[in-house]
Amino acid sequence: MHPGFTVFLTGLSGAGKSTIADILIERLGEAGRLVSTLDGDIVREMLSSELTFSRADRDLNIRRIGWVAGEITKHGGAVVVAAIAPYDAAREEARALIDRHGTFVLVHVATPLEVTEQRDVKGLYARARSGEITSFTGVSDVYELPSAPDLVVDGSVGTPGDSAQQILDHLAERGLLPG
Repeated sequence: MHPGFTVFLTGLSGAGKSTIADILIERLGEAGRLVSTLDGDIVREMLSSELTFSRADRDLNIRRIGWVAGEITKHGGAVVVAAIAPYDAAREEARALIDRHGTFVLVHVATPLEVTEQRDVKGLYARARSGEITSFTGVSDVYELPSAPDLVVDGSVGTPGDSAQQILDHLAERGLLPG
């Protein structure tokens, strides 16, 4: 049985987390590794729809993601999480929930705010800047830089495929990939 692990992609809205996650999942699948995914938007809809965007509720959402990922990791599964996860303490709590069962790999998708705003097809940043959306990470709420990322990729440099490859290389270096 392969060791279980979770790759946790964190960064601003529009940083490229979901795109990188999709490529990473595809490449892991090509390598023979089945992968579960926990995308922040989908988790919000399916597991955390009652939560607001207060700090306490955002922390609870990340705790839920960490617990689910930990359960999958415990049984040798591979998980890719793509979530803004703006607060460092919540990310570290997710790490603790997962590390007791396998390996947690925190990847900071460090795309500059200016780039994420340019990419914003949903118009969320403009709505946040106008005050229509409150507590929006990067505009009216803080994004705390990870204190202990395992890997940092810049979503504004190269392609999402390049970032996914950096993550795969990191997983291979840690002995988490078959062969």
